[in-house]
Amino acid sequence: MNDSNKHSFESVASLEKELRYISHLIKQKGREILSNYTITPPQFVALQWLHEFGDMTIGDLSNKMYLAFSTTTDLVDRMEKSELVQRVRDEQDRRVVRIHLLPEGERIIEEVIEKRQNYLRELLENFEVAEAQELLQLLQKLHLLMK
Repeated sequence: MNDSNKHSFESVASLEKELRYISHLIKQKGREILSNYTITPPQFVALQWLHEFGDMTIGDLSNKMYLAFSTTTDLVDRMEKSELVQRVRDEQDRRVVRIHLLPEGERIIEEVIEKRQNYLRELLENFEVAEAQELLQLLQKLHLLMK
């Protein structure tokens, strides 16, 4: 058996199915947590990108979220009205407008992420420390290969 065929159809199919189920359950739990906040799932994703990478243009945010520019503009408009973000003109190039995360947006995103991490921490109680570390390493390897 050569290397390209070393994984059986059944094992690959099972792995794909487990990853799909896990992804669905994480999304479901995330939405359950978000239901206690005034933000929508797409707003959460936008806030998460801004929290992780700092100020960005609507174009950058559109690309990261795989959304049309106009959809992202509407999303930012609503978040600006809720005082979660603010449009800021670039100091070097006044034509460039960046989206800046405001303290309320920061507070919400940090709270939601903390609750998501607490949920995962509870699940990891069923793992040995070495198992959790191995799971992390394997997921990081898979993520890297997907990039």
